[in-house]
Amino acid sequence: MKAFSKSPTAAADEVEAARSFLARASVIIDAKLHELVPVETRAPTHLHQAIRWSLFAGGKRLRPALLLAAGEAFGATHDGLLRSACAFEMVHTYSLIHDDLPAMDDDSLRRGRSTCHVQFGEATAILAGDALQTLAFGAIAEDENLDSDKRVRVISELARAAGTPDGMIAGQCYDLAAESRSVSVQELETIHQHKTGALIRACARCGAIIAGASEHDIENISAYAAHLGLLFQITDDLLDVTSTAEDLGKTPGKDARSQKATYPALYGIEKAHSLAERACEEACAHLDRIETPTPVLRSIARFVLARTT
Repeated sequence: MKAFSKSPTAAADEVEAARSFLARASVIIDAKLHELVPVETRAPTHLHQAIRWSLFAGGKRLRPALLLAAGEAFGATHDGLLRSACAFEMVHTYSLIHDDLPAMDDDSLRRGRSTCHVQFGEATAILAGDALQTLAFGAIAEDENLDSDKRVRVISELARAAGTPDGMIAGQCYDLAAESRSVSVQELETIHQHKTGALIRACARCGAIIAGASEHDIENISAYAAHLGLLFQITDDLLDVTSTAEDLGKTPGKDARSQKATYPALYGIEKAHSLAERACEEACAHLDRIETPTPVLRSIARFVLARTT
């Protein structure tokens, strides 16, 4: 996928900078997750094995890295950000475990390995997702690096973004209801603003909140992340059409077979590419309204536009 930048070299440099940042962020996020999640040998062992199977299956850790990037842009330290970042990754992983269940998307491959319900059974997969959700909220509630007001605010942001009526769970409900029928542009936007965008937006907001950013800057970070969430979903839809299972680490072509509402299905591939480029432009335009330098956040947008997995 081409980047919209007039300078391909500059765009490539930003993509590489984001890739480097995400790699560094993944190391510290994974180390903290290992601290926060029970070890496999702790009873009930089957459950904890299932949790770790899904949580440490790979992935770019984009959501927690976005929280780190937003927080660092306004001067927060890793100590103040890490537990919240890990909480968002736990909630994201729980959503993937549940999305893959036979009652939902019925998928057998995730992040290059068997999905949780295939490996451990449906009942254990449901419990693993439930457990990750509760561990996430506990991680924030018990964060001694944050004062009580920030803990409550971050918990509220995560709960709203993960739940209903304005969050991820509502988006999954809308997505299931849209299968096997035509949807309007507005319906498609509603699905993905909730299912994908809400959690991404909350990650960026919480990083800024923890850092003590002004409300003006929080609102611009929120707008940036809303466009980033749209960008991520469009590229995800495109990759489902154009990539292989080896590249994706999950089953390609599943959206079309399930007759899901997607951007390529509604607009076609070329128009979907154009929409992705515009979403990237609009995300970066909101960063321009923030006085604090935000090169990492900008590079993440370029990275999402250019991603191939």
